[in-house]
Amino acid sequence: MLLVVGKISKEEYREEIDQIIGLLEGKTTKVVKQLEEEIQKAALKLEFEKAAKLRDKKFAIERITEEKQKVSNLSENNIDVIGLARSPFHICLELFLIRNSKMVERHHYFLDDLQDETDKEILSSFLKQHYMNELIFPNKIMIKEEIEDKELLQEWLCQMAGRKVEIKTPQKGEKLRLVEMAENNAQITLTNKEKEKYQAVKELQEILHLKKVPRKIEGYDISNLSGQFIVASMCVIQDGEVKKYLSRNFKIKTVLGQDDPKCMNEVILRRLKHSIGKADQAFGTLPDVIFVDGGITQIHAAKEAVAELKLKIPIYGMVKDDKHSTRALINENREEIPLSEELMKLITYFQDCIHDKAISYHRSLRDKEITKSDLDNIVGIGEAKKSALLKKFGSVAKIKEASIEEIAEVSGINLELAEKVKEELKD
Repeated sequence: MLLVVGKISKEEYREEIDQIIGLLEGKTTKVVKQLEEEIQKAALKLEFEKAAKLRDKKFAIERITEEKQKVSNLSENNIDVIGLARSPFHICLELFLIRNSKMVERHHYFLDDLQDETDKEILSSFLKQHYMNELIFPNKIMIKEEIEDKELLQEWLCQMAGRKVEIKTPQKGEKLRLVEMAENNAQITLTNKEKEKYQAVKELQEILHLKKVPRKIEGYDISNLSGQFIVASMCVIQDGEVKKYLSRNFKIKTVLGQDDPKCMNEVILRRLKHSIGKADQAFGTLPDVIFVDGGITQIHAAKEAVAELKLKIPIYGMVKDDKHSTRALINENREEIPLSEELMKLITYFQDCIHDKAISYHRSLRDKEITKSDLDNIVGIGEAKKSALLKKFGSVAKIKEASIEEIAEVSGINLELAEKVKEELKD
């Protein structure tokens, strides 16, 4: 995790503390007036970035004050209010807990992979999941959409709470404004969360001249040792974030000897076939862009695979400098594509993840091969019994010298299996 420390003077720090104390004491008007003066001073000094930050702080304080005022005027004194906002990337739910006409808590929840569900379906699912583990229930739950299983949910909530709990969809007045306020907060929270990630994929769309925002990017790397244990790895950037749980490993099946481009071609062909005309459970939808670890030959190999399947997926290479650090993206014409500092960080991290996964898988296969022995070919001897035999005797050679009775002393091995081991290990 990268920790960015913004150094400020003692005077600025003291002002921050005074403002926080003022807000806690309810002196909102005084704090807002002070911020307005600071905004004017910053603007006069042409410190526009500082003025913008102060303005955002002022708006945030005014919004919180407005929310508290609305809540204090509310006749209901024990309600939960849920607002929903969605984007192409995520769904955000904002939950206000109002007790004794005061907002005592606010929570937000991010949901992924629910873009095909309606707001009503999402709200219904959220209510079931959220209140399943609750101990204290409100009298009423305010939502904007009228859900289909409202009656069943209310009955279930009443049973859980041991008293009446209603689900309401207000149409006007202060209760509707409160739901709308929760939705606005959800949208602000969602926008703030996605700002950096969206900027990264939006920048990629622009510099790569893509028709749409690349929500799903797949990257591939080949790893081998002198043509042995050849493997490939795939990692995924989903909505501007590397998702390690979506990564996959491949054993090369059709290429003999060391030929990385042919291996790349095989792997991409195999992977894409999983998602043609469907969203495969293991691999999901087709990628919007493919990045390959390597130069022009890897790009051409990947493009041949895509063309063979009559798909149109852009391919780019991730190239490194002499110090093995990511240098740039390149296209099929060997043209380097300039990247911003933030985008370079994302691509570098992505390339490192792909490379590390390929190396790890390669090593695991190599280590497994090194530890293979004649015991692996004996039916009835799995990893546990193999380990127990080697632990007792130290080596396969020592097991060969042991008697059937001595072998049968090992946990899990009876006389019949001991006879089989002795027979199979005969020279």
